[in-house]
Amino acid sequence: MTPADLVRSLDTDENVWARFGRHWDGLVLDPYAAELGMQRLRRYGHYTVSDGVATLMSNDAFVQPQDSNPLYIDRDRHFEPLTDAFAGEPLLAELITLLCVFADALDDVTHWTVKVHPFRVIASADGDGQPTPEGLHRDGVTLVTSLLINRCNAVGGESTVFDASGKHLLTTTLCEPGTLLLGDDRRTVHGVSPIQPLDASAPALRDVLVVTFAS
Repeated sequence: MTPADLVRSLDTDENVWARFGRHWDGLVLDPYAAELGMQRLRRYGHYTVSDGVATLMSNDAFVQPQDSNPLYIDRDRHFEPLTDAFAGEPLLAELITLLCVFADALDDVTHWTVKVHPFRVIASADGDGQPTPEGLHRDGVTLVTSLLINRCNAVGGESTVFDASGKHLLTTTLCEPGTLLLGDDRRTVHGVSPIQPLDASAPALRDVLVVTFAS
């Protein structure tokens, strides 16, 4: 989904991503990525959505199904929650409401479990940034979405999607803030290639918002 289509759907303007992106400066170290020697910042929010209305739940352990992420099978991971300002951001509520329309098109359910993951992946001259260190994977949900918020001094970060049989479906690089990639996670696997600094004297940053819907 292009940035122009997304801002029209949200009834906002193209400057919204710079304002929304300030929340990424409040992300904290992902300790599980650090175990693998990666620089990644994140927070985590858990919502339920019924009749298009999102309700923030208390933070719980983040666990992915056994047939999804091979790095963290049956492992409880605990992340810092979204800040109050982030969780109360009107744009986030509007975005969840919009994404619910796509989720409803995939499955007819009355109650969605929604997980919100803002990520900042960092790369330096000494090491690549790894958006998906697990490689091609599923998230174990119905709808998986990735929204580019900011990309600075970065090359790489190519998103690739395959169907369950291994047929290549899509390769694209999210370059413009507001670009949204959506997938039916039950029928596809996806991955993102590493990023590197364009200018080796400064770090490369890739800020994304991953939102998933599960029944």
